[in-house]
Amino acid sequence: MKLRHLSALAVIVFSAFFSVNAQEKQVLFSVEDTPVYASEFERVYKKNLELVKDESQKDIDNYLDLFIKYKLKVAEAKALGLDQKPAYLREFEGYKKQLSANFLSNNEVTENLVKEAYERLKYEINARHILVKIDENAPEDQQKLAQEEIEKLRGRVLEEGFEAVKKDIHNGRTLFAEELGYFTAFRMVYNFETAAYNTEVGEWSQPFQTQFGYHIVQVNDKRENRGEVTVAHIMLTDKDSNTESAEERINDIYKRIKQGENFEALAKQFSEDKSSSNKGGRLNTFSSGQLSSEIFEDKAFGLENTGEITEPFKSEFGYHIVKLIDKKGLNSFKEMEAELKAKVKKDSRSVVINNSRFKKLKEKYKVKDNPEALRYFTSILNEDYYQRSWNTPEKFEGSKVLFTMNDQKVTYKDFAEFLYNTQRRRQARQPFDKLVTSNYKDFLESKLTQYQENNLEFENEEYAQILNEYRDGLLLFDLMESKVWNAAREDSTGLENYYKQHQDKYFFDTRADAVIASSANKKDIKKVAKMLENNESIEAIKKQINSEKAISVSFIKDTVTTSHQALPKDFNMQKGVSKVFKHNDAYSVVKVNAVLPKTQKTFEEAKGKVISDFQEYKEKMWLDELSKKYQVNVNQDVLKQVKQDLN
Repeated sequence: MKLRHLSALAVIVFSAFFSVNAQEKQVLFSVEDTPVYASEFERVYKKNLELVKDESQKDIDNYLDLFIKYKLKVAEAKALGLDQKPAYLREFEGYKKQLSANFLSNNEVTENLVKEAYERLKYEINARHILVKIDENAPEDQQKLAQEEIEKLRGRVLEEGFEAVKKDIHNGRTLFAEELGYFTAFRMVYNFETAAYNTEVGEWSQPFQTQFGYHIVQVNDKRENRGEVTVAHIMLTDKDSNTESAEERINDIYKRIKQGENFEALAKQFSEDKSSSNKGGRLNTFSSGQLSSEIFEDKAFGLENTGEITEPFKSEFGYHIVKLIDKKGLNSFKEMEAELKAKVKKDSRSVVINNSRFKKLKEKYKVKDNPEALRYFTSILNEDYYQRSWNTPEKFEGSKVLFTMNDQKVTYKDFAEFLYNTQRRRQARQPFDKLVTSNYKDFLESKLTQYQENNLEFENEEYAQILNEYRDGLLLFDLMESKVWNAAREDSTGLENYYKQHQDKYFFDTRADAVIASSANKKDIKKVAKMLENNESIEAIKKQINSEKAISVSFIKDTVTTSHQALPKDFNMQKGVSKVFKHNDAYSVVKVNAVLPKTQKTFEEAKGKVISDFQEYKEKMWLDELSKKYQVNVNQDVLKQVKQDLN
């Protein structure tokens, strides 16, 4: 994070006390002609009461004084035009866009989908399906034929059985009849997953559509989720069609493991799975349905105890011995919630979220579809669109209203410009009516989103408050930087004069050049005390007391004051070795080599503190000027009522 933002944080936190909420009509005070409402003051006072450490700021009058000073600074920043600076506007707009994203999403639908996904993850579905493959942008007549075909196939499979239909129709191009094995949530596109989870074991679903075409699915089995497993394996392949040789070799390796030889070493020597042999046979963690071998998964999940191994077995890929490294069940919803939320937003479920949000916004902003307009745009599109050279016709009706969002009109011209720009993107060739419909949906969504974002500050009180906190906080950072912080740092003459006028504030307290030893063992620290009295060095003491296996005593060698954390508050700064004392749950002894009396700090030694004090001084003087520049009128009757409410 940039220093600018770290510094701004303090201002933003303070400005969080004073975000604007001007809906209530009781004016507590005004700065010139700008009213500040009692509701705002009460809200921020209550909100930050527990955060305020300075007891004086909990006093309502003192807090009001801070509040007024804050508003004076805001007024000055706006008077100076800082809220119009390009750099300020860019940074504020960037933050606004980032913040609005959290408020524009459909959280209710997302939460429901997350809960649904977790409930589905509890189970694994074993299914088969039949698919009539067709492009989702295919003409309507072809879509209808595909739909009729899947309905016929459902009738056939109910009557003839899956295997008979598969043998007759499966071609791997346009018609598919496949066993899918076990899968769980997020492994299939959402529509397919939903159909599978909503179908009873042994039943065939009704036809449904995905982006791949039209399906029916039968659920063969449903079982509890087996979780995740991490295993290592040794694999031998039948590369010479000499199955006996491979089988004999895997059995010999199995015997060597049972005799106590290291599994990982044998995997490195003999396993023919080159992707895992150099790692001792270790595979990436997997769950059901992730591997293309059901027998391998079953053998792996059949292991119960870490280190347990299977007997040799054969899969589609060769002979294996599998060793269990780790096995765990499904995590709790709380543990998985964040991960599931991220998956839902990236998964095909995101379409559900977007469609729900789109529908709500249409209703909220009273948008009505305009079929006549869409037919008009269909009529003016031509092949030039796919050549990326399309433009509107000569007598284009650009001023006509396409739709309205509350009182804002969107014209034919707006949509035409959108179409003109989208022709530059690669789009699947489709009938012009479908092209217009899909582009109109994208256009309408973008307009609704922008409209909502523009009006969010007036629709959502929480968003408005947070946004105003940042708006004023960022503004005051720029103001304080130019008027106080930089001004104080760069005014070298003013700094030195301030130091000369306040020299008595800048000095070193009484200090000691000391060695502090501490240990958990009182006997050890007593030995150290005697050795310090005999002027033995720290290195010599460490050599006698500590060892490579155990550190019995630790040392601090420094110039310290009585406020040092290793010293008790009542420590007596005098030359020599102190008595052994207990402090911070340890035994300690201190050898003071020299006592350094209280001394005046030079300007350079005190410079950091001088700058800080000078900034405070400059700010106080500047605030005095602002209080004279801007007229502040406090409504005493309203203040009295506020005090009653808060007390």
